Formats: sequence, C-alpha cells, structure tokens
Amino acid sequence: MCLEPHPLASTGQPVMNVVMSGFHNFSALAVCAAVFGAAFTSHAETLLGKHGDWEAFTEKENNALACYMGSVPTKARGKYKKRGKTFLLITHRPAEKSKTVISFRGGYTFKKGSEIDIIVGKTTYKLFTDGGWAFAPDADADTTLVKAMIRGASMTIKGLSGRGTKTTDTYSLKGFTAAYRAISKACKI
Repeated sequence: MCLEPHPLASTGQPVMNVVMSGFHNFSALAVCAAVFGAAFTSHAETLLGKHGDWEAFTEKENNALACYMGSVPTKARGKYKKRGKTFLLITHRPAEKSKTVISFRGGYTFKKGSEIDIIVGKTTYKLFTDGGWAFAPDADADTTLVKAMIRGASMTIKGLSGRGTKTTDTYSLKGFTAAYRAISKACKI
C-alpha cells in the first residue's frame, strides 16, 4: 500500500482544502488518494454526492475506476499544539478486486507499533498504524467495521501520536449508509 503524497498535493490546486474548508467541504479528498496507490498517469475525480456528513467520489487511476467516501471528525480532542488533516476513507478498487478498505489519517505520525481504537456503539475495533495512517488488519475486519458503521449513529477514534499525545475524534455516521451505497453502485460492488 502506497503512503506517498498524492501527485496533486504540491500543485496548490483545490485538492489541498480537505479539512480547512470545514466538515462538509470534503471534495479535496483527492489528496488522501495516497491510499489508492503509486503515482497516477491520469487523475479524474468526480463527486458522486454529499450524504449527511459523508461525501462519495469516483476517480480514475491509470484508467481503472476507484470509488471512495470520506468524512472528517465533528469533534477532535487532545492536548496538541498543531495537528494535520484527519479523516476516514472507505475505498473500492474493483480492478484490483479490492473493496471496503478502511483507512484513517490521524493528522500526525502514530507512535510506532501502536494501534488505534474505533468505537462504534459498545464495540471497539483495532486498526494497526503505519506512519500517519491506520488500517484494518484484513478484509474481514474492514467488512465487519463497515457493517457496524452502517448500524451506528456515531463513532469515536482514539489514537496515540509518536510524541505520546492521546487524541479522540468523534465522527457522525449520518449519511454513511447512503454514501456507501453510492460508491458500491458506482464500482458495481
């Protein structure tokens, strides 16, 4: 899995406005497309729609369709002075036979070897960390967590930075199911 910056990240195009524009202007998610793979020979992002607190997109990666959805936290807590952009993505890449891949960007480099906790309802799910990103350990864990998110109303994500700072982010799941259906339909999942 490539964790390199998206090719458009250094262009200054609107792609860089991910969180800065507010919770509902998420269309700059292309910068987070780093989870989609290495440098693209082509880039064409399309907004499928805004669904509550989630937005759904398609993107062409080297002429292959990728579909993803994402959101930013409605509340972020922690004793930090500065924190980068934080968001959660769900991605389908049918050409790679990859679906429902969860990725979380913490806005900082996670403590080496740490895990994040995602709490939906009364259940806690663990994701492993790699640099500034966190991922589910396998496809079954991705699917289980997405099913919980479909049933849930909100979720909490707890992480630990490399400097030992604890963070707690709260996400609304309003619109999650509609956004998930939109990306699944677009990618024929």
